[in-house]
Amino acid sequence: MSASLTLVIVMAVMYAAGVYVMLERSLTRVLIGFLLVGNATNLLIFIMSGRPGSSPIVTGSSVADMVDPIPQVLMLTAIVINFGITALLLALIYRSWWLAQLGDEGDTLTDEHATESADEADATFRSSSDDDDAVAESIDDFERGDGATSDEDTVSSKADAAGSAGASARAASKKPEGDAR
Repeated sequence: MSASLTLVIVMAVMYAAGVYVMLERSLTRVLIGFLLVGNATNLLIFIMSGRPGSSPIVTGSSVADMVDPIPQVLMLTAIVINFGITALLLALIYRSWWLAQLGDEGDTLTDEHATESADEADATFRSSSDDDDAVAESIDDFERGDGATSDEDTVSSKADAAGSAGASARAASKKPEGDAR
């Protein structure tokens, strides 16, 4: 296949413009330059792919008439890589813009829990060992046969446990009438 002169010229112009624009300091221009270089690379792969032919997956055509599938795979890979890096550059551009809008404050955040005591912080941030103990207890109950076998059993057993815990707490909080100290 002879490469079309128009495609070669378009590819060269896209490479030149992309590299020129990427040399600027602005992240937006770097993104535009990267997109131009990525599309020029896709054109290069397309130009170098060879002669047109029948699809490689379709049966019934001779091997000599089939086109080479490797350039098609390379183009798809280049498109995916181009998309991924474009998303990364867009995230960097947005983050840079956001930090520029904050000014002198920068990226500092106030501590929401600075005024809390240690007991309040412990109550707010429960340790993960409580979760581990609850999981181990649940597994032990299930292995003994005491555990729930469905989600409905789990919900009803939790409601029963909460009800009995609340009743025992109310009973403990009541003082005898004649005991006034």
